[in-house]
Amino acid sequence: MGQNVFYAVEENDCLTRQCCGPLRSFTIRILDNFGQEIITVSRPLKCMSCFFPCCLQELEIQAPPGNTVGYVLQQWHPFLPKFTIENEHREPVLKLQGPFCGWSCLPDVDFEILTMDEVSIGKISKQWTGLLREVFTDSDNFGIQFPMDLDVRMKAVMIGACFLITLFLFFFFCCYVAH
Repeated sequence: MGQNVFYAVEENDCLTRQCCGPLRSFTIRILDNFGQEIITVSRPLKCMSCFFPCCLQELEIQAPPGNTVGYVLQQWHPFLPKFTIENEHREPVLKLQGPFCGWSCLPDVDFEILTMDEVSIGKISKQWTGLLREVFTDSDNFGIQFPMDLDVRMKAVMIGACFLITLFLFFFFCCYVAH
């Protein structure tokens, strides 16, 4: 594992987390090692269903807080997790595509970062942390690989995309399907 660069804190209450689970709205504040807020990730309350395109997920990313730099929007597909990364003007910039069904029981699940022409330029990986940690905790480790020259605003959006991936694909499948 690498070094800690950021800390993320969800602004929410226990009742909302318990009653709404992965459907809840949230605001996540991402802090640097000095405790300064550098990125804000916001998600509205949304239903989840891979079979109905009226329930697609979205995130707004602000960096610094108050300055929208981009959006992560789910694209409808019955089996593949697909997302479009948009800039602050809502223009598509990149795509993000995960594996078939995105099951969390697989080690190191990769989501490819693609250009709009479908050329792979990086990936977001949910990294396997060992059986005990995966089974008994809600914590996840993510790695992000992208070109050094990628716009810094899009890098912030990719960090925000990690929260949608963990909430929507892993937490939802793990908790909802298992019960």
